[in-house]
Amino acid sequence: MKKKLISVLLSAAMATTMLAGCGSTAADTGAAPAETKATEEKTEAADTEAETGTEEAAATGEGKVYYLNFKPEQADDWVALAEDYTAETGVPVTVVTAASGTYESTLKSEMAKTEAPTLFQVNGPVGLASWKDYCYDLKDSEVYKNVQSDDYVLKDGDAVQGIAYVIETYGLIYNKALLNDYFALDDAEIKSIDELNNFEALKKVADGIQAHKDDLGVEGAFASTGFDSSSDWRFKTHLANLPLYYEYKADGITSSPAIKGTYLDNYKQIFDLYITDSTCDPALLSGKTGEDAASEFALGEAVFYQNGTWAYNDIKDNEVADEDLGMLPIYIGAEGEENQGLCTGSENYWCVNKNADPADIQATLDFMEWVVTSDTGRDALANTMGFVTPFKTFDT
Repeated sequence: MKKKLISVLLSAAMATTMLAGCGSTAADTGAAPAETKATEEKTEAADTEAETGTEEAAATGEGKVYYLNFKPEQADDWVALAEDYTAETGVPVTVVTAASGTYESTLKSEMAKTEAPTLFQVNGPVGLASWKDYCYDLKDSEVYKNVQSDDYVLKDGDAVQGIAYVIETYGLIYNKALLNDYFALDDAEIKSIDELNNFEALKKVADGIQAHKDDLGVEGAFASTGFDSSSDWRFKTHLANLPLYYEYKADGITSSPAIKGTYLDNYKQIFDLYITDSTCDPALLSGKTGEDAASEFALGEAVFYQNGTWAYNDIKDNEVADEDLGMLPIYIGAEGEENQGLCTGSENYWCVNKNADPADIQATLDFMEWVVTSDTGRDALANTMGFVTPFKTFDT
């Protein structure tokens, strides 16, 4: 299957991928709704009853699905896919998408209702810690059997409590055509994409584009770095992962209660570059949104746009052709960054609500299987939504 933007972005850079971890666009660390703590014996009994009930539900073919979707970019796509499934199977599927930045609070609210989500998401181990008591064990599910490896699942002991359904990559999305126009300038200090592999080179290119923006027909090197909540997560989480990664790497650790700030000056210099070589005056950034930044890049007004593969739907069908899309690592001036790859991982793990009616649990498992195995489901994930997935069923 054609992966559109993702294939274009990942083909060259993934050989040296740096796993810097995708930060969440929402604060997914809050506690789950309060619940009465049962004894371990009661919990095990409840789990056994749920599994037995699910087996019985499979025989009756009854049940419904309620999916609380995390990704606003694909809200309409999920609704359309749910309608296709219902038309094919007769099983009702409701898709609700939380507003950007509100998933955790929405999930808490919805889980407290009688008709709670049967399928929800966590962002990784931190999110799972808050919601693991709600997660059905997926170890015997068809979706788990089709996942490529346990690198893409969340476990609590032997229990499989979450399965990633999309692998995402972020960096500096760039317009190849516009960048080649810059390379062709007589006074361009950098002449090819191969030379653009560190912060010093990135700054030369960005400064050059900014100086020649009228000649190149752009408004600036970088799409606007908006401080609105719809945009600032790109810098508070994704961009902030880079200095954190290099600090942890230098100290030989993977976590810490506090940071030393070894690379904060590096963080500042790349952020300053975003602001000075922007499509708008720095004084206007407080009013700029994520939609503004996406539009500026999609319309060919900016050469660079810090975001990830999930942004494809916001870019496609505008002024930038698929073949002109590329992605660079985010360079901050750290030693050895010439060998840096793209930041890749997942913050989108499916979890099934074990407290749902057994028939609804089975219906949800069936829906998940259909999404990753049917031609309709696979086409929607890979081509309509533009996802790279961790499932074996997409290898053919």
